[in-house]
Amino acid sequence: MNKKLVATAVSTALFAWAHNAHATNGDQMFAMSAAQAGMGGATVAQAQDAATVLVNPAGMADLGIKDVRMDLGFGLLNPPREVNGQESDSNWYMMPTGAAVFNVNDRLFLGMGLGGVSGMGVNVPDHLVGMANNQVIATTKAVFRFSPAAAYKVNDALTLGASLNIANQSMALTMPAFSLPQNQQFGFGATLGAIYKINPKLQAGLSYASKTDIAKMEYNTLNGPVSFDMDMPASLALGLSFKPMPGLQVEFDVKRIYFSDVMNRISVSNPGGTAGIPPALAFGWDDQTVYAIGVKKDMGPMAVSVGYNYGKSPIGREDVNANLGSTAIVEHHLSFGLARKFSDKVSGSFAYTHAFENDMTASVGPANTIKINQNQYNVNISYAF
Repeated sequence: MNKKLVATAVSTALFAWAHNAHATNGDQMFAMSAAQAGMGGATVAQAQDAATVLVNPAGMADLGIKDVRMDLGFGLLNPPREVNGQESDSNWYMMPTGAAVFNVNDRLFLGMGLGGVSGMGVNVPDHLVGMANNQVIATTKAVFRFSPAAAYKVNDALTLGASLNIANQSMALTMPAFSLPQNQQFGFGATLGAIYKINPKLQAGLSYASKTDIAKMEYNTLNGPVSFDMDMPASLALGLSFKPMPGLQVEFDVKRIYFSDVMNRISVSNPGGTAGIPPALAFGWDDQTVYAIGVKKDMGPMAVSVGYNYGKSPIGREDVNANLGSTAIVEHHLSFGLARKFSDKVSGSFAYTHAFENDMTASVGPANTIKINQNQYNVNISYAF
């Protein structure tokens, strides 16, 4: 079997393992709850629910809660995708989310949130049709993040917030050349946020999430250990929220995700010379700028929202052959949300997001093609007292 094709297959498999198409901005979820998804992820300046802990912790002080607010929910993701016309056999994933915010006093708020931010898996029966036999890839990955957080109202206009991001990354991989069993590692990062009320109708939000430094994934093989770093990227987001009239909110966000720092080239340690493992994974991801806009209208106990989210794929055509297992190339997303208050304490929300189909064919080397679209459904229930 051609050694170059073997190296390509292994790089592809490892990438599929690490960055499966369960997210929408590259490999990052743009919303952690139904309320956030309904706004197209435009929630940096105006918190929509307790899940703001996972986006901009300063938003905890902007929820108008008396004592405590809790939000629980889950998402169902359906991302049909193809590699060279071969469909993935795993097309449904569940993503749980939970968050709580506590009003300590007029100025101090504490909170915590947990959610899946990356992973799940692929199951492609034959992703390199030109190679001998069926080149099966079966992978699982899950990255969950737990974030304890605090927010402090400096004055009536300015609120500052911070969270500690604790990530748990779980991975497993099976392919024709070798198999790496389930393994888990922890990682740490932080998020700093601020919200400033310019006037009663306009406010700005800022959020910076540091790189989540995850410990090396280490595996023992018959020839010795194999290890590599797979971290989560840093990001910087700025948002403006405008309320032109009572009950109507419009928000526009811009976010920069620094993929090139963690997904340009990843060195692989293989001192025992395990066959098929390349010395580095040259994925070539670019940084991504994301634009999101959301509009929400309150109508008595009901609220409706619509959102649009766009980010150019961090994978270019020149890097398709190094990313055959990713398919994380969706760019345009349209979302619709509904919320209803059932009582003074209980409310629920639902959102549907569609990521429009995008395909990309390699411009360098073999003309391999990847294709994907996404459908995502989020449901949440909130309790405040």
